[in-house]
Order: sequence, then structure tokens, then C-alpha cells
Amino acid sequence: MAKRGARNGSYGHEYGGGNYPPPPRRPQKRGRGFWGTIFYWGAVLGLWAAVAGVILFIYVASDLPNPEELWKKTDRPSITYVDINGQVIDRRGAADAPPVDLKTLPKYVPEAVMAVEDRKFYHHFGIDPFGLMRAMVVNLKAGHVVQGGSTLTQQLAKNLFLSSDQNLKRKAQEVLLALWLERKFSKDEIMSLYLARVYFGAGTYGITEASERYFNKSPSNLTISEAALLAGMLKAPSKYNPVSSTKRAAERATVVLDIMEKEGVITHAQRLAAVKEPLRFSATGKTNNNGYFLDWIEPSVGAIIDEPKEDIIVETTLSLRDQVAAQAAIDNEFNANAKALNMSQSALVAIAGDGGVRAMVGGRNYNESEFNRVTDAKRQPGSSFKPFVYLAAFEKGETPYSVRVDRPIKIGNWQPQNYDGGYRGPMTLLNAFALSVNTIAVQLGEEAGRDAVVRVARRLGIRSRLDPEVTLALGTEVVTPMELTGAYVPFSNGGAAVTPYGFKRIRTRSGKILWEKPNPQPQRAIEDSVLRNMNLMLRQVVLAGTARSAALPDRMVGGKTGTTSDYRDAWFIGFTGGYTAGVWVGNDDFGKRMNKVTGGSAPARIWRAFMTQASADIPRKDFLLPLSSVTQAIQDVDASSNQVAPVDAPMDDYGSDGVAAVDGTAAQTTPNIATSPDNKPAPNRPAPKGNGTAPVNPEASSPNNQPQGEVKSIDQLVREVDKKGK
Repeated sequence: MAKRGARNGSYGHEYGGGNYPPPPRRPQKRGRGFWGTIFYWGAVLGLWAAVAGVILFIYVASDLPNPEELWKKTDRPSITYVDINGQVIDRRGAADAPPVDLKTLPKYVPEAVMAVEDRKFYHHFGIDPFGLMRAMVVNLKAGHVVQGGSTLTQQLAKNLFLSSDQNLKRKAQEVLLALWLERKFSKDEIMSLYLARVYFGAGTYGITEASERYFNKSPSNLTISEAALLAGMLKAPSKYNPVSSTKRAAERATVVLDIMEKEGVITHAQRLAAVKEPLRFSATGKTNNNGYFLDWIEPSVGAIIDEPKEDIIVETTLSLRDQVAAQAAIDNEFNANAKALNMSQSALVAIAGDGGVRAMVGGRNYNESEFNRVTDAKRQPGSSFKPFVYLAAFEKGETPYSVRVDRPIKIGNWQPQNYDGGYRGPMTLLNAFALSVNTIAVQLGEEAGRDAVVRVARRLGIRSRLDPEVTLALGTEVVTPMELTGAYVPFSNGGAAVTPYGFKRIRTRSGKILWEKPNPQPQRAIEDSVLRNMNLMLRQVVLAGTARSAALPDRMVGGKTGTTSDYRDAWFIGFTGGYTAGVWVGNDDFGKRMNKVTGGSAPARIWRAFMTQASADIPRKDFLLPLSSVTQAIQDVDASSNQVAPVDAPMDDYGSDGVAAVDGTAAQTTPNIATSPDNKPAPNRPAPKGNGTAPVNPEASSPNNQPQGEVKSIDQLVREVDKKGK
């Protein structure tokens, strides 16, 4: 029994004997199970997420603008252009317009915007989660941001209330404001507000201002192709600006048209018609001739300021007084003589000694033709190119008193001739330059070397292509009035080459400087003794040569005339101390000849009228001349010499007029006519040179891809891009 008791749990031996029951076991707790655990930790995490969310909301909303207050705001950033004296030239980017009345717009205008910016606009609640996810995937694959995912409502929230900073806090604020907008306004109201406030580049806000800015019409009259082009700009207004990047904008417009067809906004037939529709851009809409200057600088200004958040002031180099004087000088000459002289267009640009452009008139009437002949028209300069030839010769050791013989010469199969067909025999270079003798200019060009002449022209500022052809010395390559005038500036400013520019500072209205032109570092382009000799030559042209009608009574004037084949172009580029101006007259239609207009007639008269007004309040400043004591005596003798052509004589410098072929017949040219963006003929170049014919004019080009040539449709422009790419 004892053994059995022990076996049954007796602990007598260990605990003092006796039989006791075993100690009770602790009851085991019952587990929550898998789903219970998930629920528990989910609740915990949810609680902490709610706390974090409240903290995040407080952080995001701590500096969130008050939508109710900002909705009342009416001022939007504007860009004000002022001249050198602080006078307002123009203001672009006007105050907020009221919401657009969608009923006045063609249906395809807002639908074009939705097609590329927010296809689900009428079906989401302010944000598009699927669009955001899709954008995230695309951006992750690309490794950088290539797609936004923002709805129109989000974009409107950003445009109205937020900065363009790219960070998570701003994005969260954008979402909150988008939700507020959706609760506050209907979809149509949001669309009308969006179209009134969205940025279209170049300081232009809203569909109304953009329509007038780029097409000079109200949005109710926009065509399908125009609507597509404007909608395409919204992705990157500066990149797809139709004025500065015409072909790129047209290419983008085709993408929009494809989407519009795919979305059923337009039919296939409408798309085909739209891509073939001619596009006529209005660079600044209805304005005065200041538009030529503003169009020139506006792309550069836009690239600097991007999307302004406060009013911008651009301090330009333009002088409104000089601009008015330039326009008046051209108008007076054309009103008096245009019909008799058969001339229809003119260009004038005035440049200060540091390169600042003081006046720019790119054509007779900006509202009729926005084509800027100062910056975009490439024409033969004729003998106004000869200073570069003589400068190259002077750098080889020649002087104004060196003698050459005006005689028949022949280079290969080409024989240059003077205008009157005669020859004067031995003469100083001083007289040869004043009378613009062709044979001596060609001799000097060959002696100095055509490559040397090209290098001189490049050094002084000519950027257009210059081929070292035999006719180079007679100005048969093509240049723009801007670069030719700029290349004369070193003669007036002591020998420093300049790059023409149009604005010196960009600041906000509150005074914050956004950009400022660095202090110029003058690059000497002409050595002192050579410069003095060249200025003596250029002064002699006005004192006793082909440009007597440009002389001013109260100050030194230097310059050179130029006239090309069959009176197609006439130039005078002249300067006083520190101020240079160039004038061109002619016809956009290259096949239309003027009635014996030479550089010493209409262009010189325009120049004189302009400079008389422009220099009225400027103290006299002389340019450098030789120090020799015999200079004045030589000038007096030359002025009374019977070798000098009378003031009213037809003698002038004919860069390619009078160029004869081997058989002695006059050289002929074949017109090569282009047209300007407003469907009017644009300046272009004559046809092929060589073997006794007049030099060729390579196809004219336009800086910054600005529209040039005939009015082209989107389809034409894109095909050109594709062809160029291949």
C-alpha cells in the first residue's frame, strides 16, 4: 500500500511524509486568433495614423491661404516694359479677367483644353487618383518627372493660390484647395475660371488675352487649329510659344488634334482640314511700331522670368523719343517719295556705343506686317560692306593715301565694272572709298585675301554666312540690318566690338532684381591707328562722297552707302560719336525694283532726319580721326576736287549692279521671292552667283525659329521638321 501511495502521489519522503493531492494547474488564457490580432493592431495603427494625419493636416494647413479672401483678389502679375528714361513702352499680362462665358466659345475650345489637360474633368471630384497613379508609374519608369497627373481643378488651385514650388507640402495644399473648389463651384464655373486665369506664356493670362495676343481675334472666333495650338501651349508655354518656336508649337498642335479626334471632339475630316489650315500669328496683336522691338526681346525676357508671381518691370534700352523720331523720319520720306521711287518698305535700327538698341522700326506698319526686317530680313549690303574690305587692307599696311589704279580687271571669268562703265586711273584710297569705286575695292579684297575680309567682318559682328567668293568685296553676301549696323558700332565707340541687346535689367515692382546685364567687357576689334584711318575714310564719304545728304551741321558724321543690283536694295549706315544707325529701303518682293533709289538718296535722307531729332539734346561727341596735321587740308582739297560726284548725281556704290559677264553684258539676277508671315512678300536674296552672274542669296533664315516665308499650316510646318530630322 505504501508503495501504491507513493506512486499515487505520496510526498512523504520529500515533504515530511503523508499523502497529498498534486498542486492545481494554472488555467491557460484563450488566444485572439489571427483575425483578432489583425483587428487589434489595425486599430492601434489607425489611431496613430489619425494622430499623424491631424498633425500633417495642421502642418499643411498652417500657412494655407484663405480661399475666400484670395478669391476676391483681382491683380495678376503683369510685365511692364519701360524705356531708358523710365517711360512705359507697353504693359503685357493684364489684370485678372472675369470668368469666361463658355456659351460664347466654340465647343471645341474648352474641349481641346480638356483633351490634353484633363480628359475626365466632368467625372472626377477634384482629384483623379488613377491619373496620379498612372503619372507616378510613368515618372518612375522615366526616372524623372515627365507627367503631372494634376486635374484642371488642381491647376486652377495652383494658379489662384499657390507658388510653383515642387514639393509634397505644396502638392498636399493643392489637393485640399482643389477639393474646396469642387465643393464651392460647379464644373462649368471651374472651367470658365480656369480659361480666364491659365498662363499662356509671355505674360499672357487667359484665353481671351491669348487669342488677341497670338491671333489678334477674340476667342469666339478661334478656329480648330488655333484652339489646338493654344491648348498645346499649356504644357510648357515658353517651349511651345508660336512666335518664338513656330515649328515646335505646330508639332505640339498636331498631337492635340490627334487626341481631339481620338476623344471624339472632332471628326477625322475636321482634323484633316485643321492641319492644312494656314496659321497667321500676330506677334503682339494691335499695337504700334514698338511691337517690332518688343517681339525681339520678349522671348529672352520670357525665358528669364518663366511664370511670374508678381508684377515685373523690364528696363529696356529703347528710347521712346528716338523711336518716335525714327518712325517720323521714315513716314515723312515715304509719304513724299514712296510712289515716285517705287519703294514700299524700310527698316531702321539705332545702336548706342555699348550695343544697347535705342530705336527699331522693322517695317512701314506693324499692324499690316509683323515681319521684322531689322532682325530677320537678309539682303545684299552692296558697297556698305566695303569698310570691312578696306579695314582688312589697312591691317595689311595700306593707308588712306595709298594709290591704286581704277582700271579694267578680270578674275577668272568675272570682270567687275563701275556704275558709269568708266575708269578714273590712279587715285588715293581715300577718294576711291568716297566714290565707291568697285574695281579698287575688288583689288584690295584680293590683295588682303577674301578669308581675311571674312574674318574682319566676323570680328566686328557679322554673323550671317559669308562665302569668300570673288564678288565678296562688292557686298554680294546677305546680312540683316541689325548685324550690319552693329558691325559699324566699333567705328563710333573707339574700336570695341559689341553685341546688340535690348534690355538691361528685370525686376519686380517691389524692387527685387531678377536679372541684370553684367557689366560689359569691351573687346577691342580695331587697332587705334587703323581705326583713325578708317574713320577718316568714312567721314570723307559724307563730306565729299556718295552720302553728302546725310551730313549734320553740328557734328561729325561718318558712314557708307550701299546699293545693289537693279536698285533692289539701298542702304546708309552712319554714325556720330558713340551712336550708330542703319537704314535700309526696298521692297519685300525681290523682283520689284525701285526707281533708281541709291544709298545716298532716300536712306541717307531718312538717316539725317532721324539723327537730327535723336541727337538734338545730346552734347557733341567726336570720333577718332588721324592725328596728322594735313588731314583737314586733304579733306578740303577732296571736297573741291572735280573727281567727287555732285550731290545729286546718280553715282553711288553698286555692289553687284554693273558687274559684267565675260562678254561685257550686264549681269542678270533671278528673283527668289519668299513671303512674310502675314502672307506678304518678304525680303530675300538674289539667285546664283559665279561666272559673271550676280551672287546667290542662300535661303533666308529667321532667329529663334520665328515665322518667315509664306504662311504655313500646321501640316506644312511639321513636315518640314520631319524632313529636317531625317
